Amino acid sequence: MSPGATTDTLVAFRVEAPAAAEDGVVTALWERGTTGVHVQPGSPGTVVLVAYFPERPGWAADLRSCLSALGVTDVAPASIPDVDWVARFREGFRPFRIGGFQIIPPWEAAPARVPAGRILVILPGRAFGTGTHESTRLCLSALESLAKRPLGRVVDVGTGTGILAVAAVFLGARSVTAIDIDPEAVESARLHARMNAVDLHVVRGDGGRPLARGRFDVVLANLTAPLLLERRDEILALCGPSSSLVLAGFLREDADGIAAAYAGLGAATRSVDGEWAAVVFEAGA
Repeated sequence: MSPGATTDTLVAFRVEAPAAAEDGVVTALWERGTTGVHVQPGSPGTVVLVAYFPERPGWAADLRSCLSALGVTDVAPASIPDVDWVARFREGFRPFRIGGFQIIPPWEAAPARVPAGRILVILPGRAFGTGTHESTRLCLSALESLAKRPLGRVVDVGTGTGILAVAAVFLGARSVTAIDIDPEAVESARLHARMNAVDLHVVRGDGGRPLARGRFDVVLANLTAPLLLERRDEILALCGPSSSLVLAGFLREDADGIAAAYAGLGAATRSVDGEWAAVVFEAGA
């Protein structure tokens, strides 16, 4: 993945990680706000990731703290080649489909044969969630399935770019709340709401804690497995007695543990995309 479009000054960090932890590290880097990650082979049993971030003091210490639980011990500044990353990324990013949605960047014309409510305009490189990651695709697919009946009030916990929140509006949700603790994600979600001409209630906050208990009919939580387990009670608190819950952002080997942790909601439907998985508890299932 190449660094995405951004007007900020970029800094780069070289991260050496166990090869088995590559997917989790990449996900964590996106969640911390990277604008792109380049992956290359490392020493035997490792991979080297060069991650790009908007310039900000303290990034190295922040990354070491964030990635230590994934077995990463080597985080160091890296040089940035003199490349027009915006042009390079735009060359490589093309419109694509996920289920009934067409994903397009803002510099592409909307396809004439796709209904307006099925076109998601996404600026790549703005927080996590451009539709290219398997967990985002799994969540979009789950939303489309749930939308066979009215979605009602929807909340997207850890919204990133807001792509799932925007999709929920297009799928007929009565109201949609998008929440994220990262200010870049909050800015990105608001930008994508404007780009797609939808009304989102965007909140900067820590998980589900700032939100009213039992208020939502559909709860989306595209997070990591450790976060889903750590924040189980506050995520469940957002659900009413007949709510649907979509959990994603974890590898398929973690699906059993996630399903068991949330088993009080009833039977779960699991889906996979490559190495990634989602668990859906559907109201009335």
